[in-house]
Amino acid sequence: MLKIVKKTEATGKQKVFINVMGIVAALVVAALFLAFTGFNPLQVYGAMLDGAFGTSYRFTQTVVNTVPLVILSLGIAIAFRMKFWNIGAEGQMLMGGFLGAFFAYNFGDLPKPLLLLVMLIAGAIGGGLWGLIPAWLKAKFNTNESITTLMLNYVALKWVVYLQYGPWKDPKAMGFPRMPVFPDNAILPNLFGVHIGWLIALVLAVLVYLFLNYSKKGFEIAILGESENTARYAGINIPKTILVAVFLSGALCGLAGIIQASAVNNEMSIALANGLGYTAIITTWLSGLSAPVIVVVCTLFAVLTQGGSYIQTAFGISSDAAAILQALILFFVLGSEFFTKYKFVWQKKNHQTKGDN
Repeated sequence: MLKIVKKTEATGKQKVFINVMGIVAALVVAALFLAFTGFNPLQVYGAMLDGAFGTSYRFTQTVVNTVPLVILSLGIAIAFRMKFWNIGAEGQMLMGGFLGAFFAYNFGDLPKPLLLLVMLIAGAIGGGLWGLIPAWLKAKFNTNESITTLMLNYVALKWVVYLQYGPWKDPKAMGFPRMPVFPDNAILPNLFGVHIGWLIALVLAVLVYLFLNYSKKGFEIAILGESENTARYAGINIPKTILVAVFLSGALCGLAGIIQASAVNNEMSIALANGLGYTAIITTWLSGLSAPVIVVVCTLFAVLTQGGSYIQTAFGISSDAAAILQALILFFVLGSEFFTKYKFVWQKKNHQTKGDN
């Protein structure tokens, strides 16, 4: 009889080996799928890399796709380290974009450096305050944060829909429901051909790494994540730690929102998040909540996304087939995490005959 049992904690080398084998299995199965649909797998894989890095424009798009994933994943990692399952990055990103856009639309005459600074701070505050709602409910009433954060995503989306179809609707859009384009002063500048958000993401990765691993509050967050009783015996203020951690988590997600609105969309929109908050949950989990690994994982995910888009035009692969290819790779990579914690064992049944004692 085949049973699943929990095994001892895998070493770093074992985890790397298991994850590499997951990637290899993903590539093999995806290759079989491509061959079955009539394509040369090696050519498709080569084209995916070409689609991500082949030209300066494609490379730029890969970086642009990486930036919001990195910042969102860093924010989610802070909450996840405390085992507060923040599924609300999508809504926090929207609310950060909303509050930052408020200053872009109403104070566009401010000097550009000042306006951008105010927008970034406002975006972080907007996402942080939106995260405080489920954090307070958790600290006060021990509510299920997975449900409250998820529900607040829909509240945030409906709020932005109201703005787009109502008070913030662009009168120059000839009746189309869209918000105005940001003024020039509210657009983030480029650095080496890519918007400066990539530099902000790298700085944040360093800061989050230092915060989680070397600060007192980061230590308290980790202790609370391991055991609430241990945290209580250690004299940690549990409600305060929950509020601080989730505010920071939401603030980073909100910051990602205003960066995306300013540098990429150049406007506020209901399509701002576009599923990025949910995708970031996957990249956060795959990274093991490690800030440096988050940068690597998000980059690889952006390569997969950008490359998947390119092969649709290069090979005439349908969007559905490209999505299946991406899903197969993700399935095996995520599935490999199972084998870092569990294993299959074969256990023989003990047959007892009547009369046996």
